[in-house]
Amino acid sequence: MESADKELVDKKVYQSLLYDFYGGLLKEHHRSIYEDYIFNDLSLSEIADYQNISRQGVHDIIKRTTNQLVKYESDLHLVEKYSKIKECIKKGLESTESLNETLKDNKDLKDIQDIFHMIDDMI
Repeated sequence: MESADKELVDKKVYQSLLYDFYGGLLKEHHRSIYEDYIFNDLSLSEIADYQNISRQGVHDIIKRTTNQLVKYESDLHLVEKYSKIKECIKKGLESTESLNETLKDNKDLKDIQDIFHMIDDMI
């Protein structure tokens, strides 16, 4: 994947995470437009037609909504904390897997791995 494509994917993933954490705080109208743009991959023109507003209006709502979500994150840091927790779980699982090769069939180690998997499934 080219770097520009990866950047676009990373941006979409980040916007999706912001929405997952803070979307409930948005006005219903803004939520609907943002969902169509981010999750349903509709163009600005398609959304404008569907919502019966101008393309520029859709663009402005998406920009304001994105800025609002970024502001929530800068105040609350929930996505940042979530990402750190996911990284810690990943490192913990990698560590226990390498230990598992040394300590074959260790029940305590298996219990630790199960706990990491349960936490990972919860978040």
